[in-house]
Amino acid sequence: MIQKVAVIGAGSWGTALASVLAMNGHQVTLWVRNPQTAEEINNTHRNEKYLPEITLPENIVATSDIQEAVAGMRIVLLAVPSHSMRDMCKKLAAHLEPDVLLLHATKGFELESLKRMSEVISEEVSPGIAARLAVLTGPSHAEEVVLQQPTTVVVASASEESMLRAQDLLMNPNFRVYTNPDLVGAEIAGALKNIIALGAGMSDGLGYGDNAKAALMTRGLAEISRLGSKLGAMPLTFLGLAGVGDMIATCTSKHSRNWRAGYMLGQGNKLEDVLEQMGMVVEGVRTTHATHALAQREQVEMPITSVLYGILFEGKTAKQGVEELMGRGKTYEMGLLNPDADRPE
Repeated sequence: MIQKVAVIGAGSWGTALASVLAMNGHQVTLWVRNPQTAEEINNTHRNEKYLPEITLPENIVATSDIQEAVAGMRIVLLAVPSHSMRDMCKKLAAHLEPDVLLLHATKGFELESLKRMSEVISEEVSPGIAARLAVLTGPSHAEEVVLQQPTTVVVASASEESMLRAQDLLMNPNFRVYTNPDLVGAEIAGALKNIIALGAGMSDGLGYGDNAKAALMTRGLAEISRLGSKLGAMPLTFLGLAGVGDMIATCTSKHSRNWRAGYMLGQGNKLEDVLEQMGMVVEGVRTTHATHALAQREQVEMPITSVLYGILFEGKTAKQGVEELMGRGKTYEMGLLNPDADRPE
């Protein structure tokens, strides 16, 4: 059934999701911060800054007026950076329909509160809307999605009805959507894999090979699972699309902003220069800061996150970080099976 859908945020991911929805036959209103970008999309069906040389479906209409974007909409998809989420929800709240399905596709934490995106959104919208909230996550580079290359993602929510509605809305022969009731795990996995992607990029920037990156990804998944389990996630979620799947895509592809940023850091560039050169949000940087604080608060050991925090914010070099990780004391691989044992006899 054809639906009217508002997509809030016209970066690469928001634009790609608007394209999926439009190709599924839905009428899509895309909210754009910059009026000039809205004009470009409406007149040329292009968003050259974020998805150059891609022609967008004609049933995407862009606007920079937030009220116009969501007026009367029963489905709203949020694709704004994590640091903008609370302010955006405050602006949206008064204009949302009471029965709206709110879906978000943002991977990160609010730095000041250390809250997940669904927690931030729930604090700014009505309880009824919050109860139906869903998250879209998984291995999905925007550059491949808009070219209709095979992609699989997952929708997670405490509401089965919301998951099924979102699945029906988005799914097509090139964009396969699974469901998962573990909203907490899906959000944590989607956010924290960006930390490991920064590390993977650094490893490549330093000139290391497949052995180093495989170790980083595997041990990175272990510490993500430790924190996620402590925060109430289902451990199996980290072995699915939101966890292993997204980590593989983000740690091994040059489409990944986090990998590219890490690569430049591994080559010796300073963080401020890297971010200026990227010209787009690198969620892994803020997520590293938030996760380092979360790990300390929850008393969860996260050595890779700790080392990356030192590189990003304390002046440690990438080479020093590798030496620190490789020089750690002996321990069991499956630490969760022996939580009280620091070293094997």
